[in-house]
Amino acid sequence: MKLGKLKGILSTTVAIAAGILVLLGYFFQPAANIRVELLAWAIILAAFAVFIGSINLLIVHARKIQKKEKGSAYSLLLVLSLLVTFAAAMYFTPEHPGVVAVFAAVQLPVEASLMALLAVTLTYASFRLLRRRFNLFSVIFLVTALLMLFATAPLPFVGDFLGLGILIRPWIAQVVAAGGARGLLIGVALGTLVTGLRVLFGADRPFGGKNNG
Repeated sequence: MKLGKLKGILSTTVAIAAGILVLLGYFFQPAANIRVELLAWAIILAAFAVFIGSINLLIVHARKIQKKEKGSAYSLLLVLSLLVTFAAAMYFTPEHPGVVAVFAAVQLPVEASLMALLAVTLTYASFRLLRRRFNLFSVIFLVTALLMLFATAPLPFVGDFLGLGILIRPWIAQVVAAGGARGLLIGVALGTLVTGLRVLFGADRPFGGKNNG
């Protein structure tokens, strides 16, 4: 038997056994402790994966800086930010007020800017969609995007105009958008369940590099 095939069989066996033990831990109390231990190992492995990914990101951008490629200034900024933030978090701990203040002063504004850019992009995309495909759904998409944009914009009297910020925006966000998001999450959950069952029964073996269909 070839070494590669043996490794695939071993990986499949370990994955199926771990999946079955975790699944049984939700239904039978004796297997609950094993489930907790396996999940703890999975969390540790995920943390190592994030750490290795950060190192790989650092190496890639360091090579880009060394070769003076296009955009190396941004790579330098990324590398310096990564090293300084990592050193500060290791020395002061992530809960330190200084580290939290740096995160709130840099990360949160960046995320807010990205969300604002997303809102403007959606509005622009809705106008382009309306020009190319004029139908009921295009109109609904455009009207919804405009309502949400004007209801959340920090403009004088606009958010309260005709109840945009008090009635319409909460209803769209908590009823319409939440219903769509829950539908997407249900679809993701069902797809994950089917994929997990296929892995458990050996129909899919992504860890072995082969797929039995």
